[in-house]
Amino acid sequence: MKLMTGLLAAVLLLAGVGASHAVVRIADDRGGRIGTYVDKYQGLRSSGEAVIIDGLCASACTIVLGAVPHNKICVTSHANLGFHAAWDFGANGRAVTNAEATQMLYSMYPSAVRHWIAQRGGLTPRMIFLRGKQLQQLYKPCYLDAQASANRPQSSR
Repeated sequence: MKLMTGLLAAVLLLAGVGASHAVVRIADDRGGRIGTYVDKYQGLRSSGEAVIIDGLCASACTIVLGAVPHNKICVTSHANLGFHAAWDFGANGRAVTNAEATQMLYSMYPSAVRHWIAQRGGLTPRMIFLRGKQLQQLYKPCYLDAQASANRPQSSR
C-alpha cells in the first residue's frame, strides 16, 4: 500500500511540474515608448513564458508579436490589437510621425501581421484594429478561453 501511495504522489508531483509553466496575461495595455517595450519583451522571450492576449494591446504593446515566439502566444475572444505609426512630440507639442521609428516598428512584426497591416494602408497616425476571426486566423486561441478571461483586471507586467 505504501508503494502505491508513493507512486501516486510521484505521478502527481511530475504532472504538477509540467503544468506549472508561467503565463503572462496582456489586457488593457495602451502602449508607450518603443524602447521600454523592446526591453520588456526581450526579457519575456528569454524567460520562455507564454503570453495570453486577453484585451487591448495597442501601440508599442504589439511589439510582443515579434519579440515572443509565435507558438508562445495565444489570443482570447477579447483580444484586440491596435496598430499605428510611431510618433514623437514636435516643436509645437503636437504628435509628429517618426518615419524611421515607424519602419523599425513595422519590421518587428511577423510577416502575416505586416501583410494584414499593408492591406489596410500601412502604419499611419490612425489606429487600426486586428481582432476577432481575423486575429484568430493568425494566432491560436487560448486553451479554455473562458478561464483565461476570468481574471481580466490583471494587466501585463
